[in-house]
Amino acid sequence: MPSNVLDNVYEQAENLQIIRDFFDSAVTINSAYRSPSHNASVGGAKNSQHLTGNATDIVVDGRTPEEVAEAVEGLIRIGAIEQGGVGRYSTFTHYDRRGSKARWKV
Repeated sequence: MPSNVLDNVYEQAENLQIIRDFFDSAVTINSAYRSPSHNASVGGAKNSQHLTGNATDIVVDGRTPEEVAEAVEGLIRIGAIEQGGVGRYSTFTHYDRRGSKARWKV
């Protein structure tokens, strides 16, 4: 993994810790950094934030993906975590630190 990607992974982990602290519950990471070949094999977007180490797909124990997404939105709004993408999926929530607001629901 390139060093700049590793730096991003560490920064992403710091933001995830804030989410974990907010819920006071375990955060399960379904997907984080992906190599280009792995990203292609799982059907990831060609410009996926997972390729840069800036994205994670998470599940919080006892919370729905919608509840997690709403909490992430609130934490971004108050500046507790970095601005980025929030994706709402049926079984997980995507959060990334792309630096600009992006929202979607699948």
